[in-house]
Amino acid sequence: MTKYTTIAGDMWDGIAYKTLGDEAYTDRLMKLNPQYRRTFVFPAGITLTVPEPETRVSSDLPPWKRGTAE
Repeated sequence: MTKYTTIAGDMWDGIAYKTLGDEAYTDRLMKLNPQYRRTFVFPAGITLTVPEPETRVSSDLPPWKRGTAE
């Protein structure tokens, strides 16, 4: 896991997008930082724990490119 230090005006979804590339990680980010769950707009200087991104494998790829056997 990595750390992220907020800048004034950061919001959960923006932090998820900046650090992980997708707003879909917002829930995981919030669960790792429950002490700030009621914060909607962050001040500068808050250090948050950022989860590792999940590796997503497209089902459109053939099995040998997915790294899995079917």
